[in-house]
Amino acid sequence: MLSRQFVRENPETVRKALDHKGVDVDLDRILEIDEEWRELKSRGDDLRHERNEVSSRIGRLKGEGKEEAAQEAIERSQELKAELQEIEERAEQLEDELEKSLLTLPQIPDDSVPVGADESENVERRRELFDDIRDLPEEIISHYDLGEQLEILDFDRGAKVSGGGYYFAKGDGARLEHALVQFMLDVHREQGYHDVFPPIPINSQSMQGTGQFPKFTEDAYRIEGSNDEPYEDDDLWLLPTAEVPVTNLHRDEILLSEDLPLKYQAYSPNFRQEAGEHGTETRGIVRVHQFNKVEMVNFVRPEDSDDRFEGLLAEAEEVLRRLELPYRILEMCTGDLGFTQAKKYDIEVWAPGDDMPDGPDRGGRWLEVSSVSNFEEFQARRAEIRYREEHHESAEFLHTLNGSGLAVPRVVVAILEYYQNTDGTVTIPEALRPYMGGLERIEGHDSVGESALGSGD
Repeated sequence: MLSRQFVRENPETVRKALDHKGVDVDLDRILEIDEEWRELKSRGDDLRHERNEVSSRIGRLKGEGKEEAAQEAIERSQELKAELQEIEERAEQLEDELEKSLLTLPQIPDDSVPVGADESENVERRRELFDDIRDLPEEIISHYDLGEQLEILDFDRGAKVSGGGYYFAKGDGARLEHALVQFMLDVHREQGYHDVFPPIPINSQSMQGTGQFPKFTEDAYRIEGSNDEPYEDDDLWLLPTAEVPVTNLHRDEILLSEDLPLKYQAYSPNFRQEAGEHGTETRGIVRVHQFNKVEMVNFVRPEDSDDRFEGLLAEAEEVLRRLELPYRILEMCTGDLGFTQAKKYDIEVWAPGDDMPDGPDRGGRWLEVSSVSNFEEFQARRAEIRYREEHHESAEFLHTLNGSGLAVPRVVVAILEYYQNTDGTVTIPEALRPYMGGLERIEGHDSVGESALGSGD
């Protein structure tokens, strides 16, 4: 979040950020609340000072036998007490309103971020492995059709068990997801990441600490108790990304400069209600309500933030380089930057199966598999994560960064479509073969059950 002092001293900068990020917040009201709160705090200080003086005068007047004057002083003290109580109650109300209002203000974009209204104005910085693509079949089968043909993806049974937006990965499809997760973890471990396996249910304070709440409450899955009532004591949600629990790992803590940078990686299943509700990508596993992902979270000193941001991008890219999947890097413009980010890159992998209207010149489409973000001190301030240069020095807010390394289902999509062969099999990238027992191709499985025989059998 932004500090009240920053908002107070830089209202035009905040107003500009609201405009560029397309966030509708009544900034004038926030400034009014802050001004009234400061006036009340000042008035309260004056009243406390006067009350202290009156209290000390009462004893002196009584000692001097000036009972009438002492009684007047007592009455004044009581008036001051009543007025002070009224002011403190109002100030407390304003304090609460101000804190809640500050949570609605987005991060200020970095000066280097391109200004734009929406995703159409994001800037493509470069393409990798795209000029030397492998020989592909004349007609690419989409991942959802190929997955069903090979009996490695089952959407009907996923919907039967859990509803729309869920699927079964079966046989070599399940092995492929497991292999990708372990491969990604091994790659990032080489890059100096420490493993964390986080709890899946998380509380509202954790969601608020990383900026998911209060803005994105409607996208989260709440864990409900009996009689459809939420667990009042637990206040738990299913995590939308491992960024939330891993960032909150050090909530309300003070770290030492010598501990930084801290680099954590975490695998988790992730849950989001918004998936598949935008009228696109409703087929297949591009947008689903539950998906696997490996997440990288960094805690750094502010002066190291920019360099670590570029390093984090390279660390996420390395997964696609080793898988030899073509991809590109997009820099988000202000209108597509997101609520919490100061700067963000998206890594998009090329999937040639579906020819989308805004796809690349060779057909197919780009799928986001990672967002690499620098939050600067925005999350740290919300979650109270600080550091000291030395034990005796005052604590300051550190910077947090995160990036997906990577989102597994969309990498599966890219592999099924980019590595498919004319005979309907799928070549497994060399880097993944050790994780799949040396298997070189996915050739499919026989159907199971009477439903596989057809209605005439």
